[in-house]
Amino acid sequence: MKKNTISRRKFVSSATVVAIGSSAFGLNLIGCNSLNVKSEKDVVSIVRIKDGNIAKAVEEAIDLLGGIKTVTKGKNRIMLKPNLVNSSTNCTTKVIVVKTLAQLMQKAGKEVIIGEGSAAAANFNVINNEIFRTKKREILDGMQQNVFDILGYSEMAKTLNIPLINLHSGDIVEVPLKNGFAAKSVKIHKSLTEIDLLCSVPMMKTHVLATVTLAMKNLIGLYPGTEYYSVRSWLHDRAAEAGSPGVAFEVIDMNNAVKTGLSVIDASTAMEGDGPSGGTLVDMGLIIAGTSPLATDMVGASLMGFEVTEIPAIILAHKTGMLPTSLDNIEIRGLSIDQSKRPFVKPNIIKWTDINNIWGVKEL
Repeated sequence: MKKNTISRRKFVSSATVVAIGSSAFGLNLIGCNSLNVKSEKDVVSIVRIKDGNIAKAVEEAIDLLGGIKTVTKGKNRIMLKPNLVNSSTNCTTKVIVVKTLAQLMQKAGKEVIIGEGSAAAANFNVINNEIFRTKKREILDGMQQNVFDILGYSEMAKTLNIPLINLHSGDIVEVPLKNGFAAKSVKIHKSLTEIDLLCSVPMMKTHVLATVTLAMKNLIGLYPGTEYYSVRSWLHDRAAEAGSPGVAFEVIDMNNAVKTGLSVIDASTAMEGDGPSGGTLVDMGLIIAGTSPLATDMVGASLMGFEVTEIPAIILAHKTGMLPTSLDNIEIRGLSIDQSKRPFVKPNIIKWTDINNIWGVKEL
């Protein structure tokens, strides 16, 4: 069997956003987690984007779940969390997807905010194609504003009168974790403890550390860099020491500590190969949505041609008793998996320790 290798250029590109470490831990701790036991099947919708109308596909995907009023029932303050790992449109959630969700929620009378803590950006913590870890607020604040501006989120938020929250810095609070794998507690932006629902809005991508990055992995972007460094190196260091397979410890800790009530995967354009930034773009043309991040990720990974048993975070979720455990236990609406599946080129898996031992991450 031919052994795949990853070039230094791709390694650096992937490493820039590989440690997207962070977490959206609200105060709704494990007892009310959306991944816990349910009496009915979790529902996931798959919608084809037609004539380039991404907004309409997002609306259809939500309608198939019962409509925005159903999926946000009893939830008044909602944070939308896109995947803005850096300032490139090649590897980030399209602004139209988040804008459409925000408009639907506003029409339903909800208070909407958008939060993110990006991993890296040129001229901030990436200098001459080399990534640096930093806890300096002045660098992190400038980086986050730069990412919001370049990707069009600042303009969109201004148009809809929606606050943009830089989750790297500001009012930080500590939240305890029950049975955490990587840590016993986490420090997060206070805004995450003041929302009723978190909506994860990732771009569909492969990932050289996590195998895939979808709804659950996207939550790593919520750890504040002023506490865990810009590439969340402190978190990944601790998790690696504890034996985390493919950053699964960090991912499951996050998803056991936060109420992710809605997940919408932007698979309009996806990425295969050495993602989350060094891969090849794929014209997938889909929007996938669900109220369970685990169920949504299981469907998303299957659409990418992966077995759910290939994804470390999904494996660990099942070992810890999270449901659903099988695609047979998920009700899929809209397109079927067979109608929309496309085999992705798989990433060359690397370990977090390789970043430190082989490439290294210097500190600013």
